[in-house]
This record gives sequence, structure tokens and C-alpha cells, in this order.
Amino acid sequence: MSTLPRAHGAAPARGVIRTEPEDFYVEELLGFEPDGAGEHALVLVEKRSANTHWVAHVLAEHAGVARGDVSYAGAKDRHAVARQWFSLRLTSRPDPDWSALHAEGVRVLSSGRHRRKLKRGAHSGNAFRLRVRALAGELRELEARLPVVASEGVPNYFGPQRYGHDNLQAASELFAGRALPRVQRGFALSAARSALFDAVLAARVTNATWNRLLPGDLANLSGSASRFAVDTVDAALEDRVRLLDLHPTGPLWGRGEPQSQGEVRALELATAAEHAGFAQGLADAGLEQARRALRVVPARFTWEIGRDELALAFELPPGTYATSVLRELVEVEDEGGSGAHDHETC
Repeated sequence: MSTLPRAHGAAPARGVIRTEPEDFYVEELLGFEPDGAGEHALVLVEKRSANTHWVAHVLAEHAGVARGDVSYAGAKDRHAVARQWFSLRLTSRPDPDWSALHAEGVRVLSSGRHRRKLKRGAHSGNAFRLRVRALAGELRELEARLPVVASEGVPNYFGPQRYGHDNLQAASELFAGRALPRVQRGFALSAARSALFDAVLAARVTNATWNRLLPGDLANLSGSASRFAVDTVDAALEDRVRLLDLHPTGPLWGRGEPQSQGEVRALELATAAEHAGFAQGLADAGLEQARRALRVVPARFTWEIGRDELALAFELPPGTYATSVLRELVEVEDEGGSGAHDHETC
């Protein structure tokens, strides 16, 4: 996949991120409180430089339950400090002594009983605090770019930090007939689907329609999973898009035809044809066609520019990426590295 185009022009500044894990802080916003009763324990964990999947194993071992009895709403970046919720199915077991848990980079902050396990995407969003060090470049232009990003949003890319070269290569091998272990197969399918979505979004960034509705689009109602087909685009719909109430969507590829129509479907089919191996492989794997918003708007966005640092704070909905916001502002050198699927995914 080629370099993804930016919507607001070249990044006006450059810098370094994740010099320390604390430079990339994410807090999961659950959106509800534990019920206080039930067979599941909801546990709020702070992890530093720790993989979400590994933390789930640590919690399962400490509680004496199977790894399959531990779930979470979304994986969080390993190269960061993150606060996130886990659920453990304890049935009739008493709650373990969480203060006795000793694992490097892991702290249990609170816990409570709940009636249901956490499912992927069950949280309401994520709050980020990012610090870019060694900031240099056109800082006045950066200062002008920040309110534009806050008011207009950014392309909702997954980005190569999500899928990475290795997982795309694994997807190619999977679609060529190679058997993969279950977890690796899931990563490969997710990587191919994410990269194909990004290719469609890149085409709409290039033709300046990533933040506009076109006839044939499926519009997404902001803050919900609700979508509806757009036959014609009138002034009322244009106003709702401008006010960030509606967003155009792109395909998460699977079996059958995309749900769009007209010129939108034509663009999506043409892009899929350019990546026919991935498109056919995803269909053959049994995934269903779905949709994802092409635009994401950071909420509660604040910033501070120092002499050589940029501090950002904002909230994003589940399944969207802080790096998609950051790339419209700064060309970053990532000292923490970026392993695919170490980042927030739901």
C-alpha cells in the first residue's frame, strides 16, 4: 500500500514521540459503572509498556481462571501508559486479592462485580494525552493547523501502525493457501481489511470527498452505528455534514457487493480490483460487508505548543486512532516503535 495522503496538506512540523511511555497516555472511557453484582469482575488496570493480551494472561493466572474467561473492550498500545478495563468470569469464585498481583508494569486500580462480560467495542471511547518532543518546523503554521483539525476532523485511517508489513505479507500467504494459527489468521484478515479500507479512503482524500457526502454514499450518524443511504445530496444534508452530524462511510470488505451505489460504489469496486487478492481473500474467508466512517473528529481537543514540545489532549470514539490525528499535524519519529495490533483497535 502506498503512502496515505493527508487531508490538510503536508505536516508543518516534525518531532519525536514516545521517548518515554508517558508521552503516549490513553485512558479507556467505559461509559458505565460496574453493576455491583454478577458473575464477572470488572477490573481497571493501568499498564506501562505492556501488551494487552499479556496483561489478560496475567489477570487470568492471578484469578485462577482460564484465559478465555478474560475479555476486554479494546487492545491498547503497548508502547504507552494505558488505563483500561478487563472483565473476568469468576462465577462462584470469590474476588482475588488484587493488591497481591505483582507483574512488571501492571497495577490494578479498582474492581467491581458486573452482570455481563466486556465485549469488543463496549466502551464509549478513549482519552489521549500525547507529548511530541524535539518539535521543529513551521510552528506558526502548526498553530494555524490545530484549530482546523479540531473543527473539521481528519481522515479515519487505520494506518500502517495497525496492519504493518508483516501482517499484510501473512494475509497474502493466507490467501495463497497457507494455513496460519488462529490468532495469526485473525491478524492477517484484519490487516487486509484495514489496508483495503485505507486505500478507498486515500482515493477519497485525493479527490477531496472524504468529508463530503456523494449520491450513493451510506451516511453515518455521528456517535452511533446508524447509517442510511444517500440518493441525492441536498442543502440540509450538506449542513449536517458541515456541522459534523453526518459522515460518509467506506467499505470493510467481505462477501458480496459493497452497500454503496453509483459513483461511490464504482470507486470502491475499482479500488478493490486494484487489490483483488485481498478483496477476494476476505470474501472467501466469509467476512461480511460492513461500513466505517471516513472521517473522525477529536472531541475536547486542547493543545499547548512550547519552545520544542507539543502537548495534545483529545477524545476519540472506539476503533479510531490517535495517530490519524497526529499525522495531520506532525511528521513523527516514533521511538517506541509500532507493532501492528499493539494499538487501540476497538
